[in-house]
Amino acid sequence: MAAGVNRKISAASARAHTRRAKQNASFKLPSGICTNILLVLFAGILAWAYQAIQPPIPKTCGSPDGPPVTASRIKLKDGRYLAYKEHGVPRDAAKYKIVYVHGFDSCRHDAVVANTLLPEIVEALGVYIVSFDRPGYGESDPNPKRTVQSLPLDIEELADQLGLGSKFYVIGFSMGGQVIWSCLKYIPHRLAGAALLAPVVNYWWPGFPTNLVTEAYQQQLPQDQWAVRVSHYAPWLTYWWNTQKWFPSSSVVAHSTDILNSEDKKLLPEIVSTRNYTAVVRQQGEYESLHRDMMIGFGTWEFSPMDLDNPFPNNEGSVHMWHGDEDKIVPVILQRYIAQQLPWIHYHELPGAGHMFPHAPGMSDNIVKVLVGE
Repeated sequence: MAAGVNRKISAASARAHTRRAKQNASFKLPSGICTNILLVLFAGILAWAYQAIQPPIPKTCGSPDGPPVTASRIKLKDGRYLAYKEHGVPRDAAKYKIVYVHGFDSCRHDAVVANTLLPEIVEALGVYIVSFDRPGYGESDPNPKRTVQSLPLDIEELADQLGLGSKFYVIGFSMGGQVIWSCLKYIPHRLAGAALLAPVVNYWWPGFPTNLVTEAYQQQLPQDQWAVRVSHYAPWLTYWWNTQKWFPSSSVVAHSTDILNSEDKKLLPEIVSTRNYTAVVRQQGEYESLHRDMMIGFGTWEFSPMDLDNPFPNNEGSVHMWHGDEDKIVPVILQRYIAQQLPWIHYHELPGAGHMFPHAPGMSDNIVKVLVGE
């Protein structure tokens, strides 16, 4: 019987054999699957980001899922509805007819000048005031195509449909005050006079000295600096920025009292106690009201207020700007500069006053009497 062959295996050969066995036993991903996983993950992130920046569809008043229509409204040429509210003496008997433009996060009910004007002054002067919901607010239809020019044209249509005559006065507060600059640009021939009350300033208007804008900009809370910066440079991110929870968003949207001065805080209890319509302001959604306001107000304008010509060269009317020197929302230094560049502006600076000064007792009486020249 033949003897078996006795083969010797070296240690190195044994280790190599073991490694090959382990390698053969390990799991191998099919070729290209890692790339596919990364692509799917990236597509998922993009889809999530796209959904995050998309605002919800507004709930238009009168639509099946929208709020009911309770206000008086006119139908504009483009088919949108504009809600309004009348104050003062009957319009047919009025000597002075005024269109009031409300501010940010407000509505037609926030007509502070109409609401605080003394009844005896209303009757003695014959004052009629109409306030309206700016597009997307209250019961006025949103205007996704809104521009700096479109709102003055809405005001002109409102005046025509209500029969206010060939000329009328305009008063705007805060963001509504900013709208008055557009009225002076696009419908000056329809104005008998204008008043801007603490008008919001766009830091990107041409004509401001860089050092002055920087100084004013840095007076804002950091979160508000970011909010207006996003509205200007990346308007498509405005909705996401003001609704995300990672970073502080606009303090104005959040109704923070940190942006009010001492005089504003004294006025706040009275303002809050009479504001029983808060839910109406944003009822159609925040995007076409608050966020659209920011995108237009701090976007790129077609003109600068500092380039405007005097709409009343023969003193047949006047333009007045009122501002508190302790306004923490709109820095006074920029208003002073605008007033210097436009010598035809009658500038009224109020010592110690903040942004909410129109609510102070007697303030509306002074504003209206000065505006109409009584």
